[in-house]
Amino acid sequence: MVKLMRVLLVGGGGREHAIGEALVRGGAELYVVSKHKNPGLARLAKGYGLAKETDIKKVLEYAEKFGVELAFIGPEAPLEKGIVDALEENGIPAVGPSREAAKLETDKAFARTFMERNEIPGRKVFRVFTDVSKMRSWVDDFGRSVVVKPIGLTGGKGVKVVGYQLRDNEEAKAYAEELIRRDGRVLIEERTDGVEFTFQVFTDGKRVLPMPLAQDYPHAYENDEGPITGGMGSYSCSNGLLPFVTREDYEKALETLKATVEAMRKEGTPYKGILYGQFMLSKGGPVLIEYNARFGDPEAINVLPLLETSLLEIAEGIVDGNLQGAEFEKKATVVKYLAPKGYPTNPVRGVKVEVNEKAVEEVGARLYYASIDENFTLLGSRAIAVVGIADSLEEAERIAESVIPHVKGELFYRRDVGTKESIEKRIKLMKEFGKEFEPNPC
Repeated sequence: MVKLMRVLLVGGGGREHAIGEALVRGGAELYVVSKHKNPGLARLAKGYGLAKETDIKKVLEYAEKFGVELAFIGPEAPLEKGIVDALEENGIPAVGPSREAAKLETDKAFARTFMERNEIPGRKVFRVFTDVSKMRSWVDDFGRSVVVKPIGLTGGKGVKVVGYQLRDNEEAKAYAEELIRRDGRVLIEERTDGVEFTFQVFTDGKRVLPMPLAQDYPHAYENDEGPITGGMGSYSCSNGLLPFVTREDYEKALETLKATVEAMRKEGTPYKGILYGQFMLSKGGPVLIEYNARFGDPEAINVLPLLETSLLEIAEGIVDGNLQGAEFEKKATVVKYLAPKGYPTNPVRGVKVEVNEKAVEEVGARLYYASIDENFTLLGSRAIAVVGIADSLEEAERIAESVIPHVKGELFYRRDVGTKESIEKRIKLMKEFGKEFEPNPC
């Protein structure tokens, strides 16, 4: 009998449930450490440790206790704390960038200056300020609408854009001043108009293997209204593109990610793991909005169920510097996240939900558990992702939607995720911004 490789997964959200499922499918014996016991991961895991993912000492203790041979890091916060460095110093190879390499996500000023220094394609005009008067003067002189960003991790919720969360550059200056006084510095960028998309890749520090594109729905409410969240859902197409992303634009975005990995290697900080580019497709092509140093959530839930190559083999290739290939089933996917009522500003907590898993299975959908414990109690963030997978996007959306009545509780979701109408809206927006293209079928 072949001995299974013992793999430690750090994290307990919907993204990690999808990672854990793919690892087990690929031949891993799974062990998990997260701050709550994810009911889906608990069924997959041979051992489960409860600890904050950023408590590096505790994670190492569990890794030693479980006798793991490899680790896979899900969320960004432990990467910022140097969890990969700590694991590797203790003889456990880990899928994820080092603390220094993870600065592509955890330090936005580092990321922008890195792109400028290495002339990475898809970069933006930006400035980093520590002085309020200099910041105000630059914004006035710049004259165009800006984006204001905290330097560090924000969970997708700290960025404010003129014309969206901010009325004008006067409000932008006030917000930037607030951040300088709180954090000591702030990043200000030019505003880029277009439609966003997600491009995730595997990399061993040299080779870059692309995954299907996905598009997230970050606003809490339908019709792209309400506060920005961790993501209320996402979709991907069977051809690996998106309806408004041409093959040429896809190649340009891929070149940005390849150039990033190559420049990191040349600078002596090799980047290994998953690199996720959040792009804005503008009239002139894809512009990098930000890097993420891990899988997206929910975008991981779009691509991992389609992965035909063993994720364990990919993980070994990443840590060994010998990444070979990654094949994906040519299917469309739609992910709809159910979140507690009141999320993200004032979510209900401590309330149980009921899930008819048998009925979900009968309609051919999948469930991934996130901020919900082993007693199916809501913990305050996005709770359950429902996923439809089919040959067409329309059918995938229908499958995902059909699951909703089988999950009962104080929850809400965005019905428009992955619908024909919402995608036509995005195509129309791109054309209004002056982009000339023929939409791809999805």
